[in-house]
Amino acid sequence: MRERSFYAWGYADARATPEEVANIEKSLANRFGLTSFNVATPPRPEEIELRAPRLTLPPQLRDFTSTDHVDRLFHSYGKTFIGVRTLMDRKCPNPPDAIAYPRNEDELAAVLDYCTNHDTVAIPFGGGTAVTAAVEPPQTAERAITIDLKHMNKVLEVDHTSRAARIQAGTFGPDIETQLKPHGLTLRHYMQSFEFSTLGGWIATRSGGHFATIYTHIDDVVENIRAVSPAGVYQSRRLPASGAGPSPDRMMLGSEGILAVITEAWVRLHKRPTFRGSATVNFKTFYDGADAVRGISQAGLFPANCRLLQTEEASNSPDAVDQGAVLVLSFESADHPLDAWLKRALEICAEFGGTWEDESGDDELAHRSGKAGEWRAKFIRTPYLAEPMIARGIMSTTFESAITWDRFRDFHTNVMDATRRVMKEVTGYEGSLTCRFTHVYPDGPAPYFTLMVPLSPTSMMSQYKEVKAGFLEALVANGGTVTHHHAVGRAHRPAYDKQRPELFAQALRATKGVFDPKGILNPGVLIDP
Repeated sequence: MRERSFYAWGYADARATPEEVANIEKSLANRFGLTSFNVATPPRPEEIELRAPRLTLPPQLRDFTSTDHVDRLFHSYGKTFIGVRTLMDRKCPNPPDAIAYPRNEDELAAVLDYCTNHDTVAIPFGGGTAVTAAVEPPQTAERAITIDLKHMNKVLEVDHTSRAARIQAGTFGPDIETQLKPHGLTLRHYMQSFEFSTLGGWIATRSGGHFATIYTHIDDVVENIRAVSPAGVYQSRRLPASGAGPSPDRMMLGSEGILAVITEAWVRLHKRPTFRGSATVNFKTFYDGADAVRGISQAGLFPANCRLLQTEEASNSPDAVDQGAVLVLSFESADHPLDAWLKRALEICAEFGGTWEDESGDDELAHRSGKAGEWRAKFIRTPYLAEPMIARGIMSTTFESAITWDRFRDFHTNVMDATRRVMKEVTGYEGSLTCRFTHVYPDGPAPYFTLMVPLSPTSMMSQYKEVKAGFLEALVANGGTVTHHHAVGRAHRPAYDKQRPELFAQALRATKGVFDPKGILNPGVLIDP
């Protein structure tokens, strides 16, 4: 099996190539006038000293727990700038004391019982791709065990009649698809972290997936959820829909591991698509493209992909500059040809000055060619390029929101202006900032911003936190949500506290008191104990 990097994104053997690093440095020179770099070198596990575990596990837990040095390093952080850079600096001040790998619910319950009875924090890990500090042990914890469900990784049942499957929460995205493929079915919930994230993590963080419209969130595919909490097992009834009070599934969707550890779920599936239609549409301005996307989203056409990108973001070239917008548009179906849907969508694009390239509609590889293919390749590869950026002290990150169409232009302008201003004030650099739509709804888009700015070698962490706080404040102050699909964790808590109703926070605290009376599960995420 390929080995994952213990400190950075993805597989250890898939780090940025010399050519990719050269392109990065060329881009940084073009944008910021940087001609030399103080580069942090990749760390080795033995270079990072860890404190000794602060607990002694009972015999019944030792069979499926680990205090191995590399295991503890790997589970100390998600994939944030701060986490990766801290490990690059050969530091790890607050690792978990042990990692539990339960193979079934009984072993999971035993871990939660131990934590409850020994004042030990329990951190559900998912696949470890979190960018919100949600998987990091809190600094105040006297002891912490991280829970990794990688052994609970099976598709347990497939219901062909209802087109659904019961899947264990520790199953990674590729394994879900591999196990469903013989059935001719697919969950089709892809995202940038797909390869290294799990079904349980998607549910706990309300992830956004492949579909830009209609089946956008994991919420849209969940039929029921089963979870284990310190207070007992929680399982909702499997139904296509119900009007019986508030939804029990909603209690777990987005709960980020503060109530229970999700162990399995029934999820709705799709037949594998056989019909496709796609086009890449160019617009003179980003707002022209936004108006076209609004028209498409309100026409009931429901494209699978409807991602609007600034031209600069759509290109792999380090010399690229923003000259308008590109719409990556595609439809897919397992039932019928899509010529009429694509034709109507392109008519709407034409009303706003859109021009497009001719692409093969039913070719399975059509979406991998032209500008759409260029962006797709960049999208998949980008997380691996974070490591050389971080090693050079470059803040290269994303943040996303959602806003109604009537407020979009003001929101976009104000957030862009505020983020540019905070980058300049904090770092002295103008910074680079682009925007795209990841998902679109009839009543509004999900704008997704990408920023890049050099940080000072002597105040790197504090500058990162200041810039992050600035753009999160701008999202909330201008009426948007602090996150559309990247969850809250600890990193987004200050802004989330301003967004949510206070009565809801009180109700959530009361709910946590029922599920987790001792407050051992992920304290500090979403709410304080």
